[in-house]
Amino acid sequence: MKKTLRPIFWVETSLAILTGILFVITLVWRDWIEIIFNVDPDNRSGGLELLIVGILLVITLALFALASFEWRRARVTAS
Repeated sequence: MKKTLRPIFWVETSLAILTGILFVITLVWRDWIEIIFNVDPDNRSGGLELLIVGILLVITLALFALASFEWRRARVTAS
């Protein structure tokens, strides 16, 4: 009864962790985008950063949900 996780589980989990880290960084330190890319598309209003925070949150939650489906699929097939 060994769990056999497909490689897509690891891809989804890794990407979810990466986007989660970027979400937290952008939420705490909003100027990192301007500093790294040397552009200021929203003229320091912060609107773009809030949009990116929202998008990263949605992507992170979706990837973790997909990974949990893979986890449950492996658990059901192992039974």
